[in-house]
Amino acid sequence: MIRKLLYHGLMLFCITTISCKKYLDVVPKEVVTEKDIYDNINTAERAWANMYTSLNTSSTNIYTNTTLAACTDECKNHWENVPELKFNSGAWGPTDNSLDTWGTAWQFIRRANIFLKNIDKTPIPQDRADYYSTRIPQYKAEVRFLRAKLYFELLRAYGAVPLLGDDVTDVSAKVPDELNIRKPIDEVVNYIVTELDKVTPTLPIDYTDNPGETGRITRGGAMALKAITLLYAASPLLNGNTMYAGIKNTDGTQLFPQAYDKEKWKKAADAAKAVLDMNVYTLNNPNPTNPIDNYARLFYSREYKETILPLLLGSTRDLDQNIQPNGQDAQSAGGYGKFSVLQEMVDAYEMKNGLPITDPNAGYTKDGFWNGPLWDGKTFRQAANISNMYKDRDPRFYASINFQYAYWDSANHRRPLRYAYFGNNGGASDGWPKSGTNCETGYNMRKWCDPGVNLRGSGNGNRNFPIIRLAEIYLIYAEAMNEYLDAPSQDVYDAINKVRARVSMPALPVSGTNDNTKAGMRKRIQNEWRVEFAFEGKRFWNVRRWLIARNVDNGGVHGMNARPTAAELQATGLDPNSEAAGVAVFYKLTTIQTRVFLDRHYLMPIPQSEIDKGGGKLVQNLGW
Repeated sequence: MIRKLLYHGLMLFCITTISCKKYLDVVPKEVVTEKDIYDNINTAERAWANMYTSLNTSSTNIYTNTTLAACTDECKNHWENVPELKFNSGAWGPTDNSLDTWGTAWQFIRRANIFLKNIDKTPIPQDRADYYSTRIPQYKAEVRFLRAKLYFELLRAYGAVPLLGDDVTDVSAKVPDELNIRKPIDEVVNYIVTELDKVTPTLPIDYTDNPGETGRITRGGAMALKAITLLYAASPLLNGNTMYAGIKNTDGTQLFPQAYDKEKWKKAADAAKAVLDMNVYTLNNPNPTNPIDNYARLFYSREYKETILPLLLGSTRDLDQNIQPNGQDAQSAGGYGKFSVLQEMVDAYEMKNGLPITDPNAGYTKDGFWNGPLWDGKTFRQAANISNMYKDRDPRFYASINFQYAYWDSANHRRPLRYAYFGNNGGASDGWPKSGTNCETGYNMRKWCDPGVNLRGSGNGNRNFPIIRLAEIYLIYAEAMNEYLDAPSQDVYDAINKVRARVSMPALPVSGTNDNTKAGMRKRIQNEWRVEFAFEGKRFWNVRRWLIARNVDNGGVHGMNARPTAAELQATGLDPNSEAAGVAVFYKLTTIQTRVFLDRHYLMPIPQSEIDKGGGKLVQNLGW
């Protein structure tokens, strides 16, 4: 039922917003009136389903998150003229922000208000009264959750934002005062949390008794979003950040709290613990004896025990097409390979002994090569001439990243992946089939790819995008408790070790490290966020809330020397068009892009059009 209604809801959204370019601009010229919709329970249900499409138009959908990954130190979208190029250069602002969600969020918030105002007045057929007596309260709870989530999206992107009164369901050419006045951070957070607390008891724990409804909002979803919201409220960006001392309303109201409050971390930890104590969710463990596959399967399956809030996706091969390696010969994967993974991301994965590659005792070396078994997505395949850089790493590395001479689905694509320059390749390269549109770093994403999808044959991917999953709640608890305490407790270790155990990584603390200190565990936890949620869109926001983006997203980003100069190839003494020459110059750290991140980039600018319409009441963020 939910899938059918979601489809109709999307159609309704398209009909009723055809003329709406900017929500705050003017009232859309409604093709369908509120009376038309809410005089019939069937169309009212479609309006409810339409609210679910907000999950697919905010920064939570899988395609947007690959974009977000390319706007931080995870990867680069190397296709020509993509929005990320301008974003990473810093050449964007209040009139030109490809990641702006302001207008869309307010549009959906307005629709939520309309639904909540009208649904109780919708006529119900007498013979369906009992059915809808329980269903309508749940519809209302779900819409309030989705509205709260939209406010959270606004909070993490823009900081202090307006709060639109529940009675505001229409916007005339004159923007209402509610949208001209930003509310202080603590007030916005309190609104979101209060809304989630109110709807939590109404929402079901799961849909075990009615599998056809799976995918709808659950009690755990509301509790998890509360924990996430409180985590952001406790984090350095929004908790005592004096950089924003000057951001005030015209009446002098301070919008960003200037005093650090340690207790906010405890609130976040308690909220995360409440989700864990439900004992409803479990980490996905379909193949415990193979930690690579055990992790990888989560991202190409429809899974509902670890996933707390899923975005339902159709059965397609679009994502696989975009991500799988390119190559033009019959034995290549045959995808577009759009994303060049950065060396910074590769280097974040620990050695399998639990030590970072920078630790002198880790056993990491850049020199030499090894032969041995590598997982190709379906089976182990004997690989050869693999750089020692890729030996004995965290299993999530092999599940998430393709690299030189690794294999992908070797039964259908028998040759190893080739990212080094290979001039006389006849198309048998994953890095150079067409200059300007292919891999620049020597690495592609592997995460999300379904080994059952043969792009040169048959098969579609069947997956959901996990907007919120249990591993996130474990890391929220670990991070929040570590920040609250003077030194990490066993509870901190236990939470992060649950996530690490799924991929057979050593439990923390690791001997010989500073994991027993608050600062040492902070570094560990931040890196665990990085590798566990690679390419899921979390890193983009995390480096902002931690106030480290100025360090990690500013300056040169790197990869292998996948695009050598003619002089470099000639200097090898080998045929400059040969595979051997390309490999000889490949393993050299190369700057592939220089990025710009300034203090003003920590928060998105409010669109200039909205500032202009605010009559001087709607204040802008720092630096814009």
